[in-house]
Amino acid sequence: MERLKTSGLAGELSAEFLGTLVLILFGCGVVAQVVAGGALTEPPGGLGNHDSIAWAWGLGVTLGVYVAGRLSGAHLNPAVTLSLAAFKDFPWKKVAPYTLAQLVGAFIGALLVRWNYTEALAKADPGHTIKTQFVFSTLPANGNTALPVHEWGALRDQVIGTAILILLIFAVTDLLNTPPGANISPFIVGLIIVAIGMAWGTNAGYAINPARDLGPRLASFLTGYEGAWRDQYGKLYFWVPIVGPLVGGLIGAFVYKALIGRFLPGAEPEPEGSIPTPPEK
Repeated sequence: MERLKTSGLAGELSAEFLGTLVLILFGCGVVAQVVAGGALTEPPGGLGNHDSIAWAWGLGVTLGVYVAGRLSGAHLNPAVTLSLAAFKDFPWKKVAPYTLAQLVGAFIGALLVRWNYTEALAKADPGHTIKTQFVFSTLPANGNTALPVHEWGALRDQVIGTAILILLIFAVTDLLNTPPGANISPFIVGLIIVAIGMAWGTNAGYAINPARDLGPRLASFLTGYEGAWRDQYGKLYFWVPIVGPLVGGLIGAFVYKALIGRFLPGAEPEPEGSIPTPPEK
């Protein structure tokens, strides 16, 4: 407990960095296995599918939260950090540092995936084109040009998907509601990601996290994916999974506070064994 009290902002940022890195190792890693590795099997696609992607992203979030939760609360997502600052009294002065730590963690995690899958990506897509770009960052309709979702439709999708995410995170972490036990909360949050991936993944790949998308997008651009900033229609797209989640997160937090939070009974003592909130600095 003494370590928690003296860790300071440096410890919190270290936790956000490593937790987000772990998230990306499993998230981008599973997409690389399915997309690049699957293209090399006979018949093609033999190393996973959409469901394995959804589950690995969810488990990546769960494991990232277990890594970072004690020190920082495990936001792992600028949309979460912004929403907590706007509606849960998280210090505004920490929003930018947390966001930067999350971006760097996502960037380094994506570089590790890119490095490890160098041979598979080069074999499956020698030109490093949009064919394997979505291993790292999202695209409208997940790169499927047969489904004409453009940037404004994808923006709508990201707003709605992230609103659902933040609303549910607020619900399962609100001690005044009926939250799961402290050791189970990360698993429940992971299940939320799986559910969103299975129900809201078609239109835009469910980034629902600016750091998750921008960090790996930059990593892919710096390692040979020259078209990383654009979608399959040639339009600038990188801003969609940044703006959409930030707006959607605020909407989801507002809806929860307006329709549930304000009707709950007054503050109660934090139950023994719950993950503590980092002390104010």
